[in-house]
Amino acid sequence: MTDLVFSVAVAAPAGTTWLALTDWSRQHEWMIGTEVRVVRGDGRSVGSRLAAFTGLRGVGFTDTMEITTWEPPIRCTVRHLGRLVRGTGAFHVQAKGPQSSTLVWSESLRLPFGPLGTLGWPAVKPAFVLGVRQSLRRFARFAENYSMGVR
Repeated sequence: MTDLVFSVAVAAPAGTTWLALTDWSRQHEWMIGTEVRVVRGDGRSVGSRLAAFTGLRGVGFTDTMEITTWEPPIRCTVRHLGRLVRGTGAFHVQAKGPQSSTLVWSESLRLPFGPLGTLGWPAVKPAFVLGVRQSLRRFARFAENYSMGVR
């Protein structure tokens, strides 16, 4: 298993950050190369399923997830169910003041491709980390403008 934790400060109240984060259909506006859709349930309750396609021009993979914890406006956890991505993920929103919060994104993932994936992870990890950090910077701007309806 590989454990990863990322965070970003957001100049928005925790409730706004939560609403922006869980607006699954708009996640592509901040998460690089990823489109998310609700495939079962309402996307706002335990047992709902999400499908996140990551790729470019139809070439990529789909990460299917099931929501396992739903505690608005604080925490959402998922179990990754796909063939490629397996493990758990969590989004935590921490209030830092009336107009500020922090989003913490953590993943505990089983690397794909067995021993080959384990050997290749050190080469892939820097690009993965760079992409997540860039996405989180984009998320902060997205959330900060979310209540104003800026797209």
